[in-house]
Amino acid sequence: MSDVLVTFVVPAYNEEALIGSCLAAITAEISRTGCQAEIIVVDNGSSDGTRRIASAIPGVKVVDEPQRGLVQARRAGYLAATGKLIANIDADTVLAEGWLETALAEFAGSPKLVALSGPFVHYDLPIAPQLVASAFYRCAHIVHLVSRLMTGAGSVMQGGNFIVAKKALEAAGGFNPDFQFYGEDAELARRLSEVGAVKFTFALRAFSSGRRFAGEGLFRVLARYSANYLWTHLFKRPFSSNWSDFRHVVGVNGAVISASTDLQAGSEGG
Repeated sequence: MSDVLVTFVVPAYNEEALIGSCLAAITAEISRTGCQAEIIVVDNGSSDGTRRIASAIPGVKVVDEPQRGLVQARRAGYLAATGKLIANIDADTVLAEGWLETALAEFAGSPKLVALSGPFVHYDLPIAPQLVASAFYRCAHIVHLVSRLMTGAGSVMQGGNFIVAKKALEAAGGFNPDFQFYGEDAELARRLSEVGAVKFTFALRAFSSGRRFAGEGLFRVLARYSANYLWTHLFKRPFSSNWSDFRHVVGVNGAVISASTDLQAGSEGG
């Protein structure tokens, strides 16, 4: 029987610019709570220094998943996890202080809770787009509450910022490979809601790069997320099957200097 309470799973593809900050924040949260936890980075075929950076951090285990795709990487981490709770955190994300304490308190106080999620704060966007993105999360939360009240369905999760009970994830059938990027969080939330309670709370904030919004356009991305959420619940399949990669690059002096775009469809992106 594992003594590990929480497993952090971090999918990573060419994230050498940001993976260090992500793992430092996770390590700090574990230290603050003192709970038994493990960190698994899933290297999804990186060609940069992602694996080297992650491997150099004490206590971090690196798992290789050669099949490209966000869901494939999450699944590899889930299969390697020994914790009772699995926290799925994107590699360009930095947990807010108190994130783990908030999550543990929610699960301790709600026996029926199987998954908990919260919003992103896009720290590198200008103020106006940040406010628009924040309003989008609030509207999504209202839709979630109304949908649950009227139909008993329609759970919401933020894919790169959620924690789930491993037994519930197993009972729900694990990660669905039919959803490789768009709609994967909505589809998983729908299945988990049949096992127990799925909760979205603004107390579980995480800071994440707004590089996709900057690269594709804020309203285009929000419209695509909305379409995939509705399509997933109505037809149980994603509306969009292709996506683009957005990555930061490291300059010659070690500084993070820009975001890069890979326009090849069908690869993991953030």
